[in-house]
Amino acid sequence: MNGQWGSRALVSSSRPPLSSSPVSPPTVKLLVCPTGWSRCYRYFHVDLHLGLNLYLYAIPIFLLVFFNFQIHRREQSQSPCVTDAEPDRISSLPGHIIDQILSILPIKEAVRTSILSTKWRYKWATLPNLVFDSQCISDTSEDLLVIKSKLSRIIDHVLLLHSGPIKKFKLSHRELIGVTDIDRWTLHLTRRPVKEFVLEIWKGQRYKIPSCLFSCQGLHHLELFNCWLIPPSTFQGFRNLKSLDLQHVTLSQDAFENLISTCPLLERLTLMNFDGFNYLNIHAPNLQFFDIGGKFEDISFKNTSQLAVVSIGLYVNFESSQGRLHGRTSNLVEFLIHLPRIQRLEIQSYFLKYLALGAVPVKLPTPCIDLSYLSIRINFYDSKEISAALCLFRSSPNLRELEILARPEEQPLPLAHHADCWEDVYLDWPVMRVRHVRIDGISGIKPELDFISFILLYSPVLERMTVKPALNASPELVKELLRLRRASGRAEVIYLDSV
Repeated sequence: MNGQWGSRALVSSSRPPLSSSPVSPPTVKLLVCPTGWSRCYRYFHVDLHLGLNLYLYAIPIFLLVFFNFQIHRREQSQSPCVTDAEPDRISSLPGHIIDQILSILPIKEAVRTSILSTKWRYKWATLPNLVFDSQCISDTSEDLLVIKSKLSRIIDHVLLLHSGPIKKFKLSHRELIGVTDIDRWTLHLTRRPVKEFVLEIWKGQRYKIPSCLFSCQGLHHLELFNCWLIPPSTFQGFRNLKSLDLQHVTLSQDAFENLISTCPLLERLTLMNFDGFNYLNIHAPNLQFFDIGGKFEDISFKNTSQLAVVSIGLYVNFESSQGRLHGRTSNLVEFLIHLPRIQRLEIQSYFLKYLALGAVPVKLPTPCIDLSYLSIRINFYDSKEISAALCLFRSSPNLRELEILARPEEQPLPLAHHADCWEDVYLDWPVMRVRHVRIDGISGIKPELDFISFILLYSPVLERMTVKPALNASPELVKELLRLRRASGRAEVIYLDSV
C-alpha cells in the first residue's frame, strides 16, 4: 500500500494423562539462527512443487516476451515479406490459445496485438477482465495532469470498443484520485453484467461511490479503497455478492448493517480502517471468512454458524470498563458462542483485552472442537488477558498450531496484578495436542517464561517451538529456555536471534 495509508486455514485422539508421560530432563534442543532465518529448518527441504510452479509461470512470461517482440517488429518493419508471412503463422493459433495469451497481457499490450493480423485485430475487445493499473501507462512523466489524461483516454477507448461481456473491472493507479470520469465509467459498467468491481483510490479525499453501482445485482465481488458509500434509499442489497472488501471507507452505522444483512450469499468479508460506524453487528448466514482491523466499540455475531476463519484487530487501547460489556457477563463467551465451526482464529492488537472484559470462565460452555490454528497478541503483564488465553487453550482440544505475539508497547501494571496463579492452573489441566508453536516479541520477563514453561509441560506431541525475542530481550533468555522442562522428547526449540 501507499505510505499514506499503512495497514490489511481434526481428528481428536485419546492420550494418556500427563502423569503417565515421563518428563524429559532440561536438555531442550536449541537452534540459534541469525536474523531473518525464520524458515531455517526448511533450508534443506526440497519442495517438489517448486519446479512445476516455476515452469507454469515461465510459460506466460515467455509468451509475453515473444508477442511483445512480434508487435515491436510489426511496428518497426517496413518489409512486405515480414508483413505477409509472419501474421499467417500467428493467425493459425487456435482461438482459445489467443484468449489465453491476451489474458496474461496488461491491457495496453493486449490492445497493441491488434496489429498482428486480421484475426487478432479486435480479439482484445472481448477480454472479460479489464485491469487498469500502473502498467497502462509507460510514460515516466511526473505531471499528474498528463498521467490522468492518458489513463482516462485509455479507459475511454477500451470501454468504447469493448464488445463482449465484462467479468472483472479493476481501476487502481497510484496517481489516481476521485474524478468525475469514474462516475461515467461506473454508469457504463452498470449496463453490463459485471461480476467483479475493484476501485482503489490511492490519493485525495474519500471518493463518493455513485448510486448507480448499488444497482449492479450481478456483482459477485466488490472491493473498494478510500471510498465513501451512501446507498440510495431504494437499495435492497447485493443478492449475488459473495465477497466484499472495504478498506479506508466511510459508511454510516445503518448503511453498514443494511449492507451486510442484505447480502444473503456473502462468504468473505474484509473491513480495514473504516469510520462512520462503531458497532459491528454481523448478520451473514453464509459467511465463512471474516477479516477486520480498525477502531470499534463492540462486535457481535448473529446467524454466523458457517464462519471458519476469523481475524480481528482492535486498533485502539482502552481502559478496562464495564461499558464495553454492553449488558453481557463475559465478552469471551458471547463472542465464541456464535462461532461453532471456527477453524482458524487470529486475535490481534488489543482485541484480547476486549475479550477479557467481564467474567473469564475456566472453560467455554461449548468447546471449539474444530479450532486448529490460534494466534494471539497478548500483554503478559495483564492477568485477565492470560486467563482469557488459557480459557481458549482449555476449550480447544484439537489445537495444532499456536502463535503468541507479545505487545511490547504495554506498560507494566501494578504488582498486585501480577499474581502468579500457575500452580492453580497446573492442578487440573488437560493435555494439549499442539504441535507447532511460535512466540514473538518476548523480552524474558517471568510471566513470559511461565507461559512458555506451561506450554512445554502440557504439550507431549509438540514438535517445534520457535522463539523470536524483542530487541530489548534479556541476554539470559537463551539460558532460561534451556532450563525449561518439556513433555515432548522430540520438541525442538528454535531461537531466532533478533540482533
